[in-house]
Amino acid sequence: MNRVIPIAFLALFSFTASHATEHHSGHGGGIMGGGGGGGGCMKPKLAKFTPEHLATAAPESEISFVVLNIEHPSQISVRIKDIPVEILTEYKEPFYLVKTKLPASLRNTAARVNIKISAKSAHCEGEGGWLLKISG
Repeated sequence: MNRVIPIAFLALFSFTASHATEHHSGHGGGIMGGGGGGGGCMKPKLAKFTPEHLATAAPESEISFVVLNIEHPSQISVRIKDIPVEILTEYKEPFYLVKTKLPASLRNTAARVNIKISAKSAHCEGEGGWLLKISG
């Protein structure tokens, strides 16, 4: 009888350990990155803001930035001081270079360039931007 209990205990322990490993294997980041069950996407990244944060720029001057980890440029929308602006994008593997112009109506003011990246999943969306001083 003493030998049956350790064998039964060992079998039960083995089953419990393998079940726990199997149950938790789906959590965390996988090969696709994103972590936390984000559905296999990577968060978009914004970089290389030109002109740089808090720089002074003239009305209608060109501004640009880089977006990484998106599928299509239609996911990008830009508003400057709450004014929607048209953008031009160019794929420069592995990122998109995005260009636009400051609105002519903005003079002698500060304006935030707001960038939103839309996606099917909220885990894959992103936003950011920077502040510019606009001369007269």
